[in-house]
Parts: sequence; C-alpha cells; structure tokens
Amino acid sequence: MSEHPLPARGLPAAPPAHARLGLTAVFGATFFELVGYFMLTPLLLLRLKDGGVSTALAGVFAASGWLGILLMVPFASAVTQRLGRRPTLWLSALIPTVATIGFALSDALPLWFALKIAAGMASGLRWVLAEALVAEFAPPAQRGRYVGLFETLVGITFVLGPLVLAWVGPQSEAAVWAAFGFMAVGLGWSLLTPRVPPAADAHEARVGLRGVWHALAAHPLIMTVGFVGGFFESGLTSILPLYGLALGLGAVAAALLVSASGLGSALMMLPAGVLADRMAHHPKARWGDARQTRLVLMRVCAAITLGGTLLIPFVAGTPWLAAPVAFVWGGAGGCLYTLAMIDIGSREQGITLVNSTAVLVMSYTLGGVLAPALGGAALQWSPTLGFPALLVGVAALGVWLLRRREP
Repeated sequence: MSEHPLPARGLPAAPPAHARLGLTAVFGATFFELVGYFMLTPLLLLRLKDGGVSTALAGVFAASGWLGILLMVPFASAVTQRLGRRPTLWLSALIPTVATIGFALSDALPLWFALKIAAGMASGLRWVLAEALVAEFAPPAQRGRYVGLFETLVGITFVLGPLVLAWVGPQSEAAVWAAFGFMAVGLGWSLLTPRVPPAADAHEARVGLRGVWHALAAHPLIMTVGFVGGFFESGLTSILPLYGLALGLGAVAAALLVSASGLGSALMMLPAGVLADRMAHHPKARWGDARQTRLVLMRVCAAITLGGTLLIPFVAGTPWLAAPVAFVWGGAGGCLYTLAMIDIGSREQGITLVNSTAVLVMSYTLGGVLAPALGGAALQWSPTLGFPALLVGVAALGVWLLRRREP
C-alpha cells in the first residue's frame, strides 16, 4: 500500500479533534492499565513464593501470561473484524480488570493460571490494537513523533509499576486492590475512545493466520526488525544481571545493567520517531522518499547494535563498558521496533494494519523469548566466547537482512 497522503500546505500543528481524543484515550488507557499490570505481575509471583510454590512452578505461572499473548496475537485481526475496533479495545481493558478481582478474592492456583492466560490474551489484543490505532490516529507528517511518544510511555510503565508496588508494599493487602484501581482507571479511559469509522477493508481483509501470513509475505522486513529489536531490547534485559555476574560485577552493579538498557530504550524511541518525521519531509533530503528514509534509519540502528555488540570481547577486561553496551542494546532495539511500527502505520490502515502489527508483535515476542533461553545457555557454556558469538551472530544477521530492499 502507498504512503498516506500529506496535507498540501505544510505540516499539521496537531491532529484533528477526533483523532486527538482517540490518541488521548489510547495513551491514557494504556498507561494506567500497564502500570497496574506491572504492579500485579511481581506481586503475584511474590505471593506464590510466600505460599510455598516452587520457583519452577512460579516461573511457569509467569510464562503463562506470554503464552496468552502468543495465543491471541495471530487472531487479533479476526476478533477486531468481528467486534469492531472500539469494542475490541474495551474488551481488552475489561478482561484484565475482572481477572485482577479474581486474583484478589481467590488463592486457587488453577484459577490463577486460567486468569493469567486470559489476561495475557487480552494484553496481546490490546498491544496489537493500541499500536495500530496510535499509528492510524496520528497525523501522517507527525506519525513518528506520536508512535515514539507512545513507545516511550509504555517503557515508563515497566519502571513505574514496580515502583508503585514497592511504595504500597508487596505484603500489604491493599497492593492487589491498588493494581485493580489502576486497571479500572485504564478501563474508564478506554471508554473515552471516540467512535472509529468502520475499516475500509473490514470485509475483504484477510484475518487470522491467513492474514498474518499475507502481512509477512507483504513486509518480510517486519519479521527481521521485530525479532532483532525484541532480542536486544526485551530479551537480553532479562539476563543482563547474569551477564554482569559472569563479568565479576557485584549483585547491585549487575542489576543496574537492566536500568541501563531500560534507560536507553526510554530515551531513544521518541527522538527516533521525530528524526524519521524530519528526515522524511526534509526539503533537501538525499536519502530518498519517506519509506526509504525509514529503511535507512533501521539500517543505522542495526549497525549501531552490531557495533555495540562487537565491544563485548573488551568488556571482560573493562567491566565499566557493560553499562554503555546495555544502553546501546536497549536504545537501538527499541528504535528498531518504533521505526517498524511507523513504517507499517504509514502504508496501511484498518484490519490490514492490525495484521501487520500482529506480525511485528509476534516477531518481537519471539526475539524476547529466545534471547534469554539461548543467551543463558551460551553464558553457562562460554561467557567469553559463546555468548559474544551468539549476540554478534544475531546482530550481523539483522544488518545483512536489512540490506534487502523491500518492495
């Protein structure tokens, strides 16, 4: 699909009122719901451990949320096509809110697993639909700014949720109800979403697995960008403390590597989006049209990821390099995801955009799941050779695949 047309006279100062209300609703609902979600996840794990549940079973419980996301994401477009975009957004906010009540009122572990999977499925639905709606509500010339701002807001909730939990106190009976309160506010914000016109492709768009496969065939680079972004931004973050310990860092310094990665992600996504807007509409641009500009920026981010990764052999001798490298991984990985979302939002709308967003989310999640599994094994096998080789291989593969010119 071609780029959405730009206004004939300059760049818009702000989105139209209808789109502005839509952006406000999606931003507010996502913020409050995710703060509640990232309060609830560590709280439930702590309560399972206090109840005598084994670490392995607690880990399976945590993974069940990701299972729910993976089960739902391929079918997000089918649900959206059947219910409509606004009702689907409402449903995705309602289910986790109701599930939180179940966690508060019952200690039955089978029920907790069922609720966790259901909440994960709703989170997957919201993840895909919220990303797609932000890209569609945003003015074409400022899409990068709004998508980057949205990704930054999501990153902030990763930090804010656990901080609020620490402030309330994980042992407090009020903690779970505080998480419920945030999710209920998020549900209220979702209800502010204005009526979204029926998608032009609502009846003819491919949905479900066929739709995901069609989107992947149409945009093969989405899988590459999503996977590399998820691998370095999300996946590696979970094992950075293990990497720090393998380097001989203390427990506190090793844990702070996670903060360095998160800081890189939070600080770089909005500038990447703004830069994509400015470069795409620069009057003397030499890098091609808007599509080519985004591809150039993705290649730069992939090259930065590879460059940072190539420093790993030197980190063992100079451990202070670990934090800057983690910052680069988080920042470049987050920028790759942001630029991919801007790209597909600029070329597609409606259900087709939901399909392409689902591919991006699935590939990002795949990278996020494989990085700790493969990285942990490589760290145990050979922290000075195997682990760097794995990371350089993934980063180099991303650079090589992004050399292709997508039709």
